[in-house]
Amino acid sequence: MKKTIRFIALLVLLIAARTTFAQDEFEMKDGDETYTIKKYYMCLLKVSPNRTQDSVTAAEIQKGHMENISRMSKEGKLCIAGPFGGKGDLRGIFIFTVKTKEEAEQLAAEDPAVKSGRLTAEVLEWWSAKGSMLK
Repeated sequence: MKKTIRFIALLVLLIAARTTFAQDEFEMKDGDETYTIKKYYMCLLKVSPNRTQDSVTAAEIQKGHMENISRMSKEGKLCIAGPFGGKGDLRGIFIFTVKTKEEAEQLAAEDPAVKSGRLTAEVLEWWSAKGSMLK
C-alpha cells in the first residue's frame, strides 16, 4: 500500500510540475520497483447543446456510439471507456493508446455521438504506469 501511495504521489508531482516529456514512455524507479510510464490520451465527453434528436434517433446514435467503442477497442486504440454517473456536463471518458493527440482527436471526432453533436470531446495527454488496471 505504501508503494502505491508513493507511486501516485510521484505521478502527481510529475503532473503538477507540468513537465513536458519529449518521449511517449520513460522509466521511473520507486524503491525496488521500476515502472514504465506511458503517455495515453484521455478524452472527456461532454454534453453538447445539440441534444434535440427524437428518442428513436438518439437510440440509433447511442447504438453507433457503442459499436464504435467496441471497434476501437478491438483495434487496440481504446484502453478504457465509460460513462460518468449523475446529470453533470461530463458524460464519459475514452482513454486512447495512440501515437499522437491528433489521432486521438480524430478518433473522438468520428464517434457517432460527437458527429451528431450530442457530445463534444476534449482530448488531453495523460500519463500512467504501463499495465495499470482498475481493481
